[in-house]
Order: sequence, then structure tokens, then C-alpha cells
Amino acid sequence: MFHRRFGILLLVLCGPAFAAGEAIESMEEPASSPWTWFGDVLLREDHVHGIPRTVEPNIQRVFGRGRFGVLYDPIPTLEFGGAIKLAAASNRNAEDRSYNLNERSNDIALDQLFVRWRPTEATSLLAGKAVFPLELTPLVWDQDLRPVGVSVATSAPVNPSDRLSLVAGYFNGNLPYGDDSRIGAVQAGYHWHEGQPASASVLLAYLDFSSLEQLTLQGLARSNRRVGTKLVSDYRLLDLQFVGRLRPGDWPLEARVDLLRNLGADDQRDAGRVSLVLGDRRVPRGWELGFAAQRIQRDAAMAAFNSDEWWFHSFARGVMPWVGYGFNATWSARLAAFHERRDGASQHTDTILVDVNAQW
Repeated sequence: MFHRRFGILLLVLCGPAFAAGEAIESMEEPASSPWTWFGDVLLREDHVHGIPRTVEPNIQRVFGRGRFGVLYDPIPTLEFGGAIKLAAASNRNAEDRSYNLNERSNDIALDQLFVRWRPTEATSLLAGKAVFPLELTPLVWDQDLRPVGVSVATSAPVNPSDRLSLVAGYFNGNLPYGDDSRIGAVQAGYHWHEGQPASASVLLAYLDFSSLEQLTLQGLARSNRRVGTKLVSDYRLLDLQFVGRLRPGDWPLEARVDLLRNLGADDQRDAGRVSLVLGDRRVPRGWELGFAAQRIQRDAAMAAFNSDEWWFHSFARGVMPWVGYGFNATWSARLAAFHERRDGASQHTDTILVDVNAQW
């Protein structure tokens, strides 16, 4: 039954992606049109081995998701956007929480619905359900999540090649199962020599999570400490990133260091992540080689919101090597491995992810 359902989903997901890819290559949208189509497709198979539990220590899962949307710009300073999401998987939705997933595996849902106003070239105001506007690593935030809220983003040049940026907003976390969490967030950045062969950024963010009772009741706080359904710590996160980029020909290199502290915890409150990415699979025939290592103490991150590609959301350490390849401007693939160990566990948990992506 699943194979039939998944096959139908692949046809639904891949058909528009192939058509969009052909349309991009064969024609251009008239410059005067206020309509723009966008979307992405993810086809994934993952294998997890050595989960430190007696029931189902190994799992295998096949997952497909498509997000299809449209932008409408009635005037240059105003933009409306909306998108739907279709998803199907080999597991039932009832297993999502035990699989540490942030989204429903089988779903038809609204992915985005927002309005963006740009009063100036350097400032924009965003309201609705949309991509989280802060630049964060998987240590802190899962980029597949779509909170509902309002935000403002602005920037100012310091000199011809440097820039200051500021993003601030207030959001409903909008996780499944009736989540009513609230997130106040602000991020300031200094960007040095943007667009040049050597560039760098420093990003400082503060995130204040509140109204976490419902997600804790639903088990989404995962490895964070709690007594019954009450969290031991508050979650007021201070996140500092250092980013360096080099572009020697066709092999761009990015190095990133992410340091995290939860100011709302008395102990077990620190985390860190380092990553190196060589190349870029988003360009046609482009290779990408990457490596990331991270360590998260138990209450350092809000475990309901950081990346669910890692099996453990806190209380663990691990490494992630990957290799990716871009077939053309639309399609790419990635093979990623995760080698993690939960604090106090004697064995490692290993995950293999095979992804095929399309984006237009």
C-alpha cells in the first residue's frame, strides 16, 4: 500500500519539478509579470542503527516532500507569497515523535502564507507563515520549520565593501500537536568584503522561547531536562557565529564556528559546532564536500526546534561528513553520514541519509 502511495507522490512531486526545470531552460518569464513560481522537492531514504533503546534500535525510512508556491508583486515594494506542502513516508505519523521528527511524515498542509513590504531597498517587514528570517545553523534551528509571526530586517553600509545587518521578530513556533510556543528573536551581523574572493561575517543572535508547556506535554522537548511535563530550565539562547569564505576559482570554501549558551539554564547549558564546506552542489555539475562536528549539552538548545537530521537534539556529541553533486540548475543529490553518541551511552548511533533535491 505504501509503495503505491509513495509512487503516486513521486509522480506528483517530480512532474512539476521536471516541467519547471525545462521551463527555466527553454523560456523566461516576461519581465513585466507580477507572478513568480517557486518550489522544492526532497526524496530521502535514511537508515539509523544503534539507537540506545530496547524497542526498535534500528529504523529505515523512505520520505518524499514537495513544496510548491507562488509570489505576487503587485507593486515593486509589496510582495505576497504562499505555498502548499505534500509529504508521504513509509512510517506512520504516530511514530514521528519517537523518530525525533519536527514535521508530520504524511501531510497536506499550508507551508507558507505571508506578505512582505520593502519601504526602502535596505529594509523589509515580513508578516505571516514563512521561512525563519535569522541565519542560524542546525545546532539551533531546523530550516524546514515555518513559524508564524512578524519580523523586520534592515542593513546599512559601513563602507563600500562592509555592511551591518539587523533582524528582529516575534513568532509562534507552530509545531504540530497544538503547539503554542512563542519565540522572540534578534540577530545583528557584521559582513566584511561581501562578494569578494575573501569575505567573513560575525553574527550574534538572541532567542527567547516561552509558552513551552504544550510541546513539552507532547514529548517534543525530547532530551531537555524536565520534571514530569515541566522543563527544568528556561530557554534564552545566545548564539555567536564566525563565518569565513574563500572563492579560489570553482571551489568555494566556507568555514563556520557556532558557539551557543543558554542563559536560562544554571548548568548543562553550552554547545558548539564547527563546519567546513568545499564546493557547491547547487550549481550545475558542482561537487560539494562537507564536514561538521557538534557537541550539545542537555539544556543548551531548545530540542524541539533544532535539526532533526541529527538523531539527538541535545545531550550528545557527533560528527557529520557528506558529499553532494549538482546535476543541473534544478537537481542535486547528497549522501550524508552521522556518527553520534548520547551522553552516558556506551555505543554510537549511526545514520545514513541519501537525498535527491530539486529547487526552482
